[in-house]
Parts: sequence; C-alpha cells; structure tokens
Amino acid sequence: MRADKAEAPVRLLVVDDEPHIADLVATVAKYEGWQARVANSGGDALTEAAAFNPDIVVLDLMLPDLDGFTVLDRLRASGAMVPVVFLTAKDATADRVAGLTRGGDDYLVKPFAVEELMARLRAVLRRTTGPGWKRSVLAVEDLELDEDTREVRRGEQNVSLTPTEFELLRYLMRRSPAVLTKAQILDHVWDYDFGGRSNVVELVISHLRRKLDTDNIPLIHTIRGVGYVVRRAT
Repeated sequence: MRADKAEAPVRLLVVDDEPHIADLVATVAKYEGWQARVANSGGDALTEAAAFNPDIVVLDLMLPDLDGFTVLDRLRASGAMVPVVFLTAKDATADRVAGLTRGGDDYLVKPFAVEELMARLRAVLRRTTGPGWKRSVLAVEDLELDEDTREVRRGEQNVSLTPTEFELLRYLMRRSPAVLTKAQILDHVWDYDFGGRSNVVELVISHLRRKLDTDNIPLIHTIRGVGYVVRRAT
C-alpha cells in the first residue's frame, strides 16, 4: 500500500460477478477522483490485485470460481494487507461474523446504496491509514462540503441540509464548473424513475438557494434551456 495516500488518488479494486454492479461502483469511485479497476471472478481479482496494487478492495463473497473468503485468504498469504469490504447477498449473522473474523474490514449487504458503500470505504481508509488520510472536501469559492462528515459551510456559517439536498449539492460541486441537465441530476441523485417530473429538481434547487445564497454572492445558477451549475458568477 502506498505511503503517499494523502497526495495520490485512491486505487480501488471492485470484485463482483455482476458486471453492472461492479461497473457502477467503479464509475462512482472515478467521480470521487479515485482510480478503479473491475474483476468479475476470483482468479481475475488475484491477477488484478498483483498488477494494480489497490489501496482498498470491494469483494463479493459469491464468485463463479473462488469464493470471496478464498480470495481474501490468498491475498493475505501473498502478503497483501489491503483493506477489504465484503459486498454480498448473504445477510446471515454467521456470514457477517465470518467475513470480519477472516480479515475483512467491513461488510455490506445487497441491495445497497452506492453512496453508503463509498462512505464505508472512506471510513475504512481513515481507520486503516491513520492520520495521513486526506479527508474529501469539495470547495467552490467560500462554499465547502465535507463528504466524510457530511458538513456544509458557506463562509463561517454551518448549513443544515436534508439528505437529498446534500446529494444534489455534492453532485453539482463535484462536476463544477460543468452545467448539468435535469435528466443527469435525476439519474444521479434519485435512484428511481420520476417519469419526467423534472420539477422535483427545481424544488430542491430552490431550497438550496434559500439556504446557501441568502446574503451571499449566488453560486447556484440556472443556465436557461440547459440545466444547473455551481460556480461564481462571471
């Protein structure tokens, strides 16, 4: 594991035999600024781990060749002490205990929210890498959003947001200064179909403006006919 983790991107290996799940987790990790690779079998996971030298691994227990426990055992036998978060459909207490006692660092049951998984990965990295771990803080002008503590500040003022407001703001800040369409926001922030009811985006944007832009230079802008962006007005 690299010692300069506060400077270099986190390397994540996602091991799952369901390609759509593995690709989704890898894509979200890349939005975080991480590097990510995918493996769909235990054998491929061991090959990728040796070549990629990941900082953390998401590991499915039920794989088509080797099970997740065997993969973990072989990683440890090779000297790789990389932290591992198990991701599996097994939710029995015995499976959770086995996963943790066999050397796993956390355990998340399917179906899962990708944002919760990312939060757990960041928590495991903080716990296993010590004080050198750099917290993930997004900033646009005097607006700051801490992805780990979920705190938001505008200047010296703490701002209380609902979970949906937080996720929408985080998405806008991650992609700033890009302009995001309502369709992109709906697809990323809400995990179910709103059937084209894009007015829900307008509603949450309105709430965010009331909380963030009052008595401050506006940072949330509407680009007519396109969508929304967080940036300083030009």
